[in-house]
Amino acid sequence: MPINPFVSLFGRSPIEPMQQHMAKAHECAAHLIPLFQAAITEEWQQVELIQTEMAQLEDEADKLKKNIRQHLPKSLFLPVPRSDLLELLSVQDKIANRAKDIAGLMVGRRMHLPPAIHPSLLAYVQRCVEASAQALEALQKLDELLEAGFSGREADLVANMVQQIEAIERDTDRLQVEVRRTLYSLEADMPPVDVMFLYQIIEWIGDVADRAERVGNRLELLLAR
Repeated sequence: MPINPFVSLFGRSPIEPMQQHMAKAHECAAHLIPLFQAAITEEWQQVELIQTEMAQLEDEADKLKKNIRQHLPKSLFLPVPRSDLLELLSVQDKIANRAKDIAGLMVGRRMHLPPAIHPSLLAYVQRCVEASAQALEALQKLDELLEAGFSGREADLVANMVQQIEAIERDTDRLQVEVRRTLYSLEADMPPVDVMFLYQIIEWIGDVADRAERVGNRLELLLAR
C-alpha cells in the first residue's frame, strides 16, 4: 500500500481523536434503543438511569470535541484541510447532542407511548442507530484512506459505506412516515400536548440518522478533494 509522505512527516494523525469522538457520539445514540424499550414498559427508573448515562456520554464527547479543536494543528501541511476536519467534528457532535435531547424530553415528560406505535417506533429507532453505526464504521477507515492518499481500494470501500448510510437514512424516512401515520390515527383519543411532543420526538429520532448521513457527506467531500 503506498504511504502518503505527510503521515511520516507529521507523525500522529489528527484522525484518531476524530474517530474516538465519533465512537463516543455513537455510543450515546445507541443508548436510544434501551431507552425506548424501557419507556414502552414505563420503567421510568431505568429510563432515567439511561438518560443519565447518555448525558455523561454527551459530556465526554463534548470534552473530546473541545480538546480536538484546541490541539488541531493550524499548519498548512495537514493531510486534509483543517476546516474540513472541524466541520466533520461538528456534524459528529450533533449526533450525540440530538440523542441527549431525545432522552431529556422523554424523561422530562415521562412520555406515554401508545401500544399501537410500539413495533414501528422501535424499528425506526433501531434503523436510525444503525445509520450512526455505519457512519462510525466509515470514519474508522479514514486513517487508512489517509495512508493511501485518498485513492485506491480504501477510497472505494469508504464510498460504498457512505452509500449504505444513505440507503439506511432513506429507510428511516420511510419508517418515520409509518410511525407518524399510526400516530395520526390515534390523535383524537390523546391529549393534544402529548401528541405535539410525540411528533417532536419522532422528528428528533430522524435527526440522528440525518446527522449520520451528513458525516458520510463530509467524508465524500474529503474523497473528492
